Amino acid sequence: MATACPLCQHPAPAHFARAELMGRQVDYLRCPGCRLTFLTPDALPDLATEREQYDLHRNDPADSGYRTFLDRLAGPMQAELPAGAEGLDFGSGPGPTLSLMLTERGFPCAHYDPLYAPDPARLTRQYDFITCTEVVEHFHTPGDSFALLDRLLRPGGVLGIMTSWLMNDATFAHWHYRRDPTHVCFYKPATFQWWAQTHGYDVMLPATNIVLLRKLAGSL
Repeated sequence: MATACPLCQHPAPAHFARAELMGRQVDYLRCPGCRLTFLTPDALPDLATEREQYDLHRNDPADSGYRTFLDRLAGPMQAELPAGAEGLDFGSGPGPTLSLMLTERGFPCAHYDPLYAPDPARLTRQYDFITCTEVVEHFHTPGDSFALLDRLLRPGGVLGIMTSWLMNDATFAHWHYRRDPTHVCFYKPATFQWWAQTHGYDVMLPATNIVLLRKLAGSL
């Protein structure tokens, strides 16, 4: 059965690369529509593999280096927000930090994670901003996941994303970011530009690997 693009549902992604992952050869496809590169469904990691990998993360709010890393998104994000804007850090991981940083700066921010903070009540309201740091590359069904984020964001709100952009196709097989077994989707700036245009957002690219998407006021 043909595999449709998991972001835009284009029916005919092309084979992009074969590479070694966790001791076996796996295949990646490239969508000609939205430019997403993604792991074939048969090679997606199971929940146990994902949890094992995530448990290795040491995300400590007291770590100044980690805060500096997260500030690559937090800084541009807060510059786009009105005073007192309320947000959600989606995919906060085992050590929620960005939500704390933004709250400290006057932008109250809750956090949600399907494994470490699975509070369904956080997904029943809308927010002025949403952050996703090192999250969207983990989405098995990014079309569904981005649709959820869209529903959670108020018109005029900002979705902030940090993920390593796929810029050099020639070195993809050796790219360290690809070798993480839980990284299954890889985005180019053009991918976010496609999504923004298709779903009624303005897109800003303030720095490498940082994307800000503002939901237009007329969007539902």
